[in-house]
Amino acid sequence: MTPPSASPDPTNVAVGQRLRRLREQQGLSLSALARAAGIGKATLSGLENGTRNPTLETLYAITAQLDVPLAALLTDPAGRQAPAFIPGAAVRGTLLEVFTDPGVTSELYRLEVHPGRTQTSPAHPRGVTEHITVYAGTLRTGPADDPREVHAGEHFSWVSDVPHVYAAIGGEIVLAALLIRYPRVR
Repeated sequence: MTPPSASPDPTNVAVGQRLRRLREQQGLSLSALARAAGIGKATLSGLENGTRNPTLETLYAITAQLDVPLAALLTDPAGRQAPAFIPGAAVRGTLLEVFTDPGVTSELYRLEVHPGRTQTSPAHPRGVTEHITVYAGTLRTGPADDPREVHAGEHFSWVSDVPHVYAAIGGEIVLAALLIRYPRVR
């Protein structure tokens, strides 16, 4: 006897609905967006239906192709955020606030970077910058071809329209704040 399937998480359903709306607004088919983002069509379909748990890597790959900030998937029109955190290979990110100013949208995240893995994030749209402040531990971060070590109490910024990495150095969890700035070109 097969156990009944669990209902999809309401947060995942909400993220999936926003994703489908953005894809359709841009006139992209499921296949076209999946191919451009480098993910499987079944993965994208599962995300849109709320039956798959999103990861940072996957959501960033998708939002880069849609040319929207990650917050476009994580916040509703009233500005409420979801989910509480989004896991990645090494990073757990929590969206704290979205700031919309003339010409730029900024997202503020609390990050935990767990040791033992490196997380590679895909390139963001052109002109996007990341600004990280480390509060505990040592983080290797920045462009994948030229990462820097950032120690507790230090800050580092880079243009993140190239693949970039996050890795905790040593056995300690890194705690950091990350500000991502998306210039608006539309």
